[in-house]
Amino acid sequence: MWGAVGRAGLRAFSGGGSPNVGRTLEGKVAVVTAATDGIGLAVAQRLGEAGARVLLSSRRQPNVDAAVQKLRAQGLEVSGVVCHVGQPQDRQHLVQTIFQVNVTAAAMLVKLVVPHMEKRGGGAVVLVTSVAGFMPFPALGPYSVSKTALLGLVKVLAPELRARGVRINAVAPGLIQTRFSAALWQNEATKEQLMSSMGIDRLGTPSDVAEVVAFLCSPAASYVVGETMVVAGGTPSRL
Repeated sequence: MWGAVGRAGLRAFSGGGSPNVGRTLEGKVAVVTAATDGIGLAVAQRLGEAGARVLLSSRRQPNVDAAVQKLRAQGLEVSGVVCHVGQPQDRQHLVQTIFQVNVTAAAMLVKLVVPHMEKRGGGAVVLVTSVAGFMPFPALGPYSVSKTALLGLVKVLAPELRARGVRINAVAPGLIQTRFSAALWQNEATKEQLMSSMGIDRLGTPSDVAEVVAFLCSPAASYVVGETMVVAGGTPSRL
């Protein structure tokens, strides 16, 4: 998955992929970055509940330890590693721990992980972009442009990866109630104004996004390739 709500970004790689709400990702491996809070943590939890062995990462060891402890307390098979995908030495550490490849950027992380997915018989990649990639957020031009670029990246990589047994899709969250977006929803007046302009009746939750990610990683989505699914409560989302 790709960074949806800032920080280092969020990526989920599911080796093989799998469906439904039961233990349908049994025997699969899921790698989720920026996974100690908000959407990333919800995605790690959901994939773990589906039976995947989850490796999560984040920039700070205390955050990684807390997230691993929380998910293990729920009986999930989880491990964690510290990684800042913007730092070469940390990229090397993460890749050595998981796939022994060198990550230089988000796009390269996808490219380099694919050979390992092929060895496991295929897989699914879900990038987390943002509804801002379709409808730019005011005063957040660079952020919005970066999310639009991810929409294009999915389209570019889809044919290449499909031929190698790997599906790539994306999810585009709208206004999700996380710590990262707190400035937009903690002020009641601002929240009401945003919700009114977006035409939604509630804020999204990390689990709203996690459910869609779990679907895209699953065999139930085996015929979905190169698409971006918007999870934004009806917010306008087309270029």
